Amino acid sequence: MAGRVAGLAADDPAVTVPALLRTHPAVAAVSLVGSRAEGRALEISDWDFSVETDDFGAVARDLPGLVAPLGPIAAQWDRYASHRCFMLILPGPRKVDLLFLDEPQEWSPPWEPAPETLPAIDDHFWDWALWLEQKHARGDRGAVEHGLVDLHRLLLEPLGAPAPGSLPEAVEVFVAARDRLERALGVTVSRGLEREVRPVLERGGA
Repeated sequence: MAGRVAGLAADDPAVTVPALLRTHPAVAAVSLVGSRAEGRALEISDWDFSVETDDFGAVARDLPGLVAPLGPIAAQWDRYASHRCFMLILPGPRKVDLLFLDEPQEWSPPWEPAPETLPAIDDHFWDWALWLEQKHARGDRGAVEHGLVDLHRLLLEPLGAPAPGSLPEAVEVFVAARDRLERALGVTVSRGLEREVRPVLERGGA
């Protein structure tokens, strides 16, 4: 049924995300956490969910299928979190993070551009940019500055992009580097996620 997930309105992540995840037999609990749960969210704030499971491997394997009814534009594991986190961007755009807080992890090395990784790098950049815009909207200058440093070290610098002084500069140098790498690597990255996220960044004026 278009626009519906198991009889629930698909445009309400607080309802549909837990409902979908709880269909998995290894999911013990799903809880909305963070600013959305605390009533201090901005319009562009993340939808953060804590997911408890007694079989992380099984849930991790099945996650792409579980969340497919949401129609994510991007979906991938966060390489740079202290615990396992599955990141989604839904149309809107709406950023959804599924947090497995009982599953610690070490940060991965910086991204390495290649034909098979460039689409995932593009997804990660726009997810990261949306998160930085959230921090900018809250006036958290320190988080933005620190986030830009990490963004450059882990994603932009490996693409040959210079260090940005602001989020608009990060977008500019990323797009230039991505376009150059598309030509060099002979691949084409979808612009669907960029079309969703970039207007939010431009409205915010970070």
